[in-house]
Amino acid sequence: MRLKPWWLRVVLCCVVWVVSAQAMADGWSSYKSRFLTPDGRIIDTANNNVSHTEGQGYGMLLAVAYNDRATFQQLWTWTRTHLRNPQNDLFYWRYTPNVTNPVADKNDASDGDVLIAWALQRAAQKWQVSDYQQASDQIQKAIVKQTVIEFAGRTVMLPAAQGFNKTSYIVLNPSYFLFAAWEDFARHSHLQVWTRLIDDGMSLLDAMHFGNTALPLDWVALNADGSVAPALGYPPRFSYDAIRIPLNVWWYDPQSLRLVPFQQVWQRYGRLSTPAWFDVLANTSAPYNMDGGLLAIRDLTLNASDNLGDTLSANQNYFSASLQLLVYLARQAHASDS
Repeated sequence: MRLKPWWLRVVLCCVVWVVSAQAMADGWSSYKSRFLTPDGRIIDTANNNVSHTEGQGYGMLLAVAYNDRATFQQLWTWTRTHLRNPQNDLFYWRYTPNVTNPVADKNDASDGDVLIAWALQRAAQKWQVSDYQQASDQIQKAIVKQTVIEFAGRTVMLPAAQGFNKTSYIVLNPSYFLFAAWEDFARHSHLQVWTRLIDDGMSLLDAMHFGNTALPLDWVALNADGSVAPALGYPPRFSYDAIRIPLNVWWYDPQSLRLVPFQQVWQRYGRLSTPAWFDVLANTSAPYNMDGGLLAIRDLTLNASDNLGDTLSANQNYFSASLQLLVYLARQAHASDS
């Protein structure tokens, strides 16, 4: 086979990069047109158009990545105005429109808090806005104070400030282990708590192998003796929460051996016939298959970059579209490594 001259290969690579970058920008425009309201909230189209800190955090991260400062400020203003809890500097996790009290549940969701703080820190660095970093520092401090505890010899982040510490055990959501965000917080603040969260979070993932799939669960109990088990009251599934675990691991370290369990399960199936979730105790799987953002995470984890689409499909809901664009952010973060 005759190789193309070096200059032609360079030109072709540049063309591909430009096309991909344009497609990604189109994806962000499409995302905003579908899920961003004029007042600055991201709507969950698969959940009665509620908004939550997860979505606001995702939107803010995406706005920074696509250098969309106006949208970032719009998202942050709405989030700070409607979701900030002045009692603890965290954020009410859910906003329900068209009701008398849209934030009836005063609890937070620690992944949403982390995402918002992370987006603010990235925005401060990108646009040199000190107010954003000050806001991020305040949230980071509140996260540590309200949700980070020492339990069973581990430093862990609870899913929220209230409701998950059962004294004899705690309930964890391993998809909330946002390793890349914690790493950035550690790099900025030099606080060891963030590196302890990373180290202990990785060690906990090593123990979270359930059923024939050896996959983690959406919700896991950490017992006082250090053992882990399926959390009571939750379906024992690797599902729509836990699908984010390999994304979070890959974003932190694309070469991590902790991706292997996901790779081993998913490569047993054809790309378009991979089940959307697994019940790891009953050893059964979803009666429907991955698509959209779930499929993008599968492809990322299996290093099947040729399969990763660059635009959102017409029928994707908020969560699927968010995951797909987050995969692009993760790839962008490690583009210089390849």
